[in-house]
Parts: sequence; structure tokens; C-alpha cells
Amino acid sequence: MDKDTYQARIKRCTEMMKTEGCDILLLTKPSNMQYLTGDGRLCAYAMITTDAKVAMGVPKTDIEDVKQGAFFHHIVGFEDEVGMIHSIAHYFEHFNLKEGTVGLEFTFLTQSMMGIVTHPHAKPKDVMPKDCTPILSGLRLVKEEREIDLLRQAAVVADIGMKAAIEAVKQGITESQIAAEAEYAMRYAGAEDFWRTYLSSGPRTGIAHGLPTNRKLETGDLVMIDIHPIVNGYSSDICRTVCVGKPSNGKQVAYNLYLKAQQASIAKAKAGIGMVELGEAMHGIIRDGGYGEHIFGPPIHGVGIDFEESPLPPGHAFFHGEKEPPPLPVNVVIAIGNCGLYTDSWGVRVEDTVVVGQQEPIVLTRYPYSLEVK
Repeated sequence: MDKDTYQARIKRCTEMMKTEGCDILLLTKPSNMQYLTGDGRLCAYAMITTDAKVAMGVPKTDIEDVKQGAFFHHIVGFEDEVGMIHSIAHYFEHFNLKEGTVGLEFTFLTQSMMGIVTHPHAKPKDVMPKDCTPILSGLRLVKEEREIDLLRQAAVVADIGMKAAIEAVKQGITESQIAAEAEYAMRYAGAEDFWRTYLSSGPRTGIAHGLPTNRKLETGDLVMIDIHPIVNGYSSDICRTVCVGKPSNGKQVAYNLYLKAQQASIAKAKAGIGMVELGEAMHGIIRDGGYGEHIFGPPIHGVGIDFEESPLPPGHAFFHGEKEPPPLPVNVVIAIGNCGLYTDSWGVRVEDTVVVGQQEPIVLTRYPYSLEVK
């Protein structure tokens, strides 16, 4: 991203800060820092003022690295947590902020980290903390065209990872080994990282988000593969379910029903649709197909820098400290198929990353759908 992009984002941010009553933001969540400064690393922070000034604090070892690509007006290095606290105090003094409100990411900060950023030696006593989660979520909701391009690149890598994983599916291989094939392929295709891989088989596909184990695949097992590469700072989310050998009729029927529901929801991902309506498009078909008791959780979430971000369905949003999302505008990016159809002994799930379009949706993840491995 170029300097103009960050300046435009910060300008929008300051407008939202004024509306929400925040005099300054103190950000520590890497994805939020990345969005506004171009650099999101752990053990660092960014401060944004209402007059669009950006200050950063990073480990002193990292200053030159941050200078290579980040957008900021001030930067300081620190050696440890005590130094971090003092550097925050320095910026409050520099910006002459002795009272008012400081926006903090309540849903990201641990209790100990909250103690650091609100320490009496960091924050002036008359500056009151306020949750700024909704500001950053609203700011990042609609993706710029450059962001869509980056999300498309991440989807290509996700497809490559899925291909490698499915090609590895055979009797006797472990879940962990399949995950390794996917992760290696994604790294080799350009992913600099990935969010946690979910991979389960046999009876373990009946749980919501199974992490890979050393369980060996058996003939007739379903295998649920859910991968999330990060490419140039942006994520993708794809899930496919396949069978070791020929699936039973019951598994095939359930898979066909879930895929039908997921595709119906994707078809509705157009400007003006609501998250509840999108979710109901999936759940309604599954209920009508006789599997209403086997639905778990909201099937849709946002995708961007994080593989799960705003927009979120209303109930899910509440527990993430988010506001209920409005009807979705063009260029919101979502994953459809987040939660599956789970029985007592197995489950099926299919998920894709989709751009909300004006006339029709744009599906970014393109790996083919088939329960039976060809």
C-alpha cells in the first residue's frame, strides 16, 4: 500500500473517532496496526490522534525494519515492558493529552496487557479508556480494490493448499501428515503464514473445529479440511470434505444437502443482503432436508487481514465486542460455510471466501466440490 492509502484510511479513522468520542487510539492488535500503518507486529503499538498524527512504539531492535515500510509521523524504541509504558506516557505528553478518552481494543487485550496500557505511569489519570473495537471493525469492513486483489491472491494459494491436502488423502496417512502437505504447499506457493489448520477425520468430523491429530485414516472415513493461508498480509478461508474410498449413501445425501445450502447462500451474497438472511438461506435448506437438529453455530463471518473478522452475525458479534452489522455493501468479503452439519458419528462442511457483489457474488476460492476423491 502507498502513503496516500494510509492517509485516506487514517482520515476516515479520525472521523469515526470523533463520532464515537475517542480523543486518541492506542492500538496493539497486529491486524489493526497493519491496516493503518502497514506494519503489524507483536510487542508493539500505534497511537492515532484526531488530527491524523500517527505514533509508533516498537522494540528498539525493530526500528530500522519498521521504517522500511510503515507509515508514521513519530517512532520510538523500547527495551522492555517498563520502557513501553514510559514511551506511551511520552506520547500522551507529546500530544498534550491530559484528559479525555483513549480507545483500546478491549476484545484483544489480555488482562495483563490492559494493565500495561492503562498503567498510571503510561496513561494520564484523567484520560479514560473506551472500547474502540467497533471503530476499527467498521473501518475495515468494506475492502478497497487493492485489498480485493490481495484476497484473490490468498485464495489462489488456498486452492493450492487444498489440492495438496486432498491428493494426500488415503488409508493409513495421519491427519497431521495431511495438514503438513497443505501447509507446505501453501508456503511454497507464497504464503508467509497461515492461521491454525483444522483437519479431522472419521468420528472427529462430528466436532465443530477439529485440530489435526496422529489418527490414521480408515476406509470409509470422511475427512474435513479447513485451511487459512496468509499472503501479503491478507487471508483466505476454504473448507472441503472428502471421503476415503466410496462414501455411504447417508454421507453422500448429507453432503449434497449441505453443498446445496451453501451454494444457495453464496448466490444471495449481493449488496443489501443481511447476515441473518444469508445464514437463514443455509439453515433453512438444511432444516427442510431433515437435518435441523444437526446445525451448529453461525455459518458466515468476515475475511480480510484476519481470517475471521467483521461482519459477524448479530449474536456472534456481541461476544466479539462488535456491533450488529448493517445490510452488506459491495466489496465486503465473507466466508460462507463456517459451521457444518454435525451428526453423532460424522459431519460434513464446505466453505468458500466470497466477495459481496452489486449484481452477483464473486467466489474467490475455486477448488472443485466432490465428496469422493477422484
